[in-house]
Amino acid sequence: MFLVTGATGDLGRRIVRSLRGRGQPVRAFVRLEARYADLEQMGAEIFIGDLRRRDLIERAVRGARYVISAHGTRPGQSVAEVEYQANIDLIEAAQVQGVERFVYISVLGADRHYDDAPVFKAKREVEKYLTRTQIPYTVLRPAGFASNLLTLARNFERTGFYFLIGRRENRTSLVSTDDLSEIAIQAASLPEARNRTFAIGGPESLRRDEIPKIFEKLFNRAGQILQLPIEAFDAARTLIGLVNPVISRDLGTLRVLLANEYTCDPHEVQQVFQIELESLHHFLRRNLLYSA
Repeated sequence: MFLVTGATGDLGRRIVRSLRGRGQPVRAFVRLEARYADLEQMGAEIFIGDLRRRDLIERAVRGARYVISAHGTRPGQSVAEVEYQANIDLIEAAQVQGVERFVYISVLGADRHYDDAPVFKAKREVEKYLTRTQIPYTVLRPAGFASNLLTLARNFERTGFYFLIGRRENRTSLVSTDDLSEIAIQAASLPEARNRTFAIGGPESLRRDEIPKIFEKLFNRAGQILQLPIEAFDAARTLIGLVNPVISRDLGTLRVLLANEYTCDPHEVQQVFQIELESLHHFLRRNLLYSA
């Protein structure tokens, strides 16, 4: 039995779908307010709960052989409660239940000590806690989900504009969310992935201004980049902080994502997991039902 948290998110939903396609039993941890009918139709066991409640986490882990922690915070949620404490509770419950592998979805750059990014700090502390336990684990640090660009691509199709904050030349290695799903599933039982941490990116290191060029090819239309300097973002964040310090603090994670590069060498992952990583163009084309 696989327990998947964040089962209704971009990644979690793909993990559940893939596991059920292989006939694997899955328990999907979901919120009552979430859309999970499709997961139930796939044959997943639906566990309705709140990751802020340790007793519900303990119940969800019972009988699980593998745990894949793929949840994150939504707007308005506490990073300390959901990104940090919920994962600590999951790890401790997994130890008690004798879970065979704990797969944790972190973020590339979590070990770079970004003091202004609450999510990065929480994920790094969870990583450190997990590696100190006796539970077998695999930590995956994705550079970013390719599925996060689907909405931007559809907006580009409609308007022809691509909004970019920060430096055009900053590079990123966005990973196909389907590839990340496959890697997370393999990591649950692959001996070569036991007690290891992997940086996960796509097969290419793209400049941020190359992404709208991919959109142009997909939709066969010219586009225009609307660029905002990171200093303008900082000024807006300062103004927001005068009204709502909590939102301003949470925007620190977004600021870190916008201001830095997220690239990694794909060869180790391809070798260990025996996977041919999908390009961003192919992922978008396949998910948007367009041919190049």
